[in-house]
Amino acid sequence: MLLSQNDLELFTAELDMRVLLVEDETDLGVAIKRTLKQQKYLVDWVTDGTEAWSCLENNWTQYTVVILDWMLPGLTGLELCKRLRAKGNSLPVLMLTARDRMEDRVAGLDAGADDYLVKPFGMAELLARLRALQRRFPNYQSQQLTVAGLTLDYANYKVISQNSVGEKQEFSLTNKEFQLLEYFMKHPNQIVSTEQIRNQIWELNAESGSNVVAAQVRLLRRKLTNNGCQNPIETLHGIGYRFNLTD
Repeated sequence: MLLSQNDLELFTAELDMRVLLVEDETDLGVAIKRTLKQQKYLVDWVTDGTEAWSCLENNWTQYTVVILDWMLPGLTGLELCKRLRAKGNSLPVLMLTARDRMEDRVAGLDAGADDYLVKPFGMAELLARLRALQRRFPNYQSQQLTVAGLTLDYANYKVISQNSVGEKQEFSLTNKEFQLLEYFMKHPNQIVSTEQIRNQIWELNAESGSNVVAAQVRLLRRKLTNNGCQNPIETLHGIGYRFNLTD
């Protein structure tokens, strides 16, 4: 099945909702990660600039935004930002720092940061600045994704299905089920391996073997069929999975 122009536009406007948090202050890092996860972001938290650069160079990791502390072990936030821009990468960067002088703000923005947040700050302001970045970078934002009669509603974190006679119903998924279905819908008719799914849906350093992925696929299939949806997820034993589009 060929995708329509509308489908292609949805795929090019997709939102991955994955954040790279680079912060070496443990208490602050814990608080930011907890807040972002409550807002349905998938968060990779690292405390070293060198490790952060490794994440940014990794081919399978695609982030919505980088939250970057200025002072870090290894590479500083300023150096990371300069490297990112030198590579031609336009990934949105929110710089965190205790430096509040005008010269420091200018240095951070000139290095390639898109916004600058001075410590201490409230989590409400952090979230507001992330929303503002997403509005400024529409390629990282989408309200809905529709494929094969299924619609993901990002605003309400629900699935809307439509049967053969045009009747619609809504139902909710767990965070992991939603992320898994989103990944399948963004890769229609493509074979995806267990490792690809694990790398995209689970955070770095999380314990998530092949059995965990298989179990999550089973739960998603059950949720779809229990809500009257066709099951488009095909298992290719020893290879991976495929999200089959039907006419």
